[in-house]
Amino acid sequence: MNKALAILIVVIISLSFKTDKPAYRLFNHEGKQMKYSKMMEKIAESDVVFFGELHNNPICHWLQFELTRDLYQQRNGNIILGAEMFERDNQLILNEYLEGSISSKSYKKEARLWPNYKTDYAPLVEFAKDSSLKFIATNIPRRYASAVYNNGLEALEELSPEARSYIAPLPIEYDPELEGYKNMLEMAGGHGGANLPKAQAIKDATMAYSIAGWAGEGKLFIHYNGTYHSDDFEGILWYLNKYKPNLNIITISSVEQKDLNELEEEFLDKANYILAVDVNMTKTH
Repeated sequence: MNKALAILIVVIISLSFKTDKPAYRLFNHEGKQMKYSKMMEKIAESDVVFFGELHNNPICHWLQFELTRDLYQQRNGNIILGAEMFERDNQLILNEYLEGSISSKSYKKEARLWPNYKTDYAPLVEFAKDSSLKFIATNIPRRYASAVYNNGLEALEELSPEARSYIAPLPIEYDPELEGYKNMLEMAGGHGGANLPKAQAIKDATMAYSIAGWAGEGKLFIHYNGTYHSDDFEGILWYLNKYKPNLNIITISSVEQKDLNELEEEFLDKANYILAVDVNMTKTH
């Protein structure tokens, strides 16, 4: 093969990749493209993995399921699932459904499921049910987060002992200088005032406290949450590192881009791994 022909072949192959239309790509924190298999090797060795999702993105939900199923095989079933989308006062209902004690109808009626449950979270719950896995409802009941939004963290001190049992131990430590909370205030344009990031913080703290009760016991804890709750290694991670230090934690962040050939600079170091999805991807709701 002469040199000119070899160069032509390389150019054609290169162009064929550039004109391809991938739905997503994976990158490490430095922006280097990663293979799914390489990422999974690292995740399988961890104590906790946070899959930060875009709530209405079908690629996120598909990959969550694939990752969960693959980790179940790699860890010989030694995994625990948990999610922001389930509130701690519904743990009993969730357990009863997983154990087959109540019907699907009763579960769906009483568990305050998210509107996109059927398409996005039911597959994970059904996998847990079929595989006899624990699924932990990690989030604070939304009524208490709303109380913080309206009246500050002090409002939680007025709750009954039973109500407080569904929340991280009070008072929680709160750092308004964390970038995630500062950015939240800026993005809201002042709406909600200083209580907006505090409501986020009580969610983060409660989810971290829930995870800490199960993590690091020889099983891999997989947590599904909105990506903002774990981006930049803050949010839930900031609290989890206080409740249970020295865990091997890996994070996945989800972003949308027009061009998937390289990771945009603003997303570098957002997580250990970044799932970049085509911005034109259809939405689940």
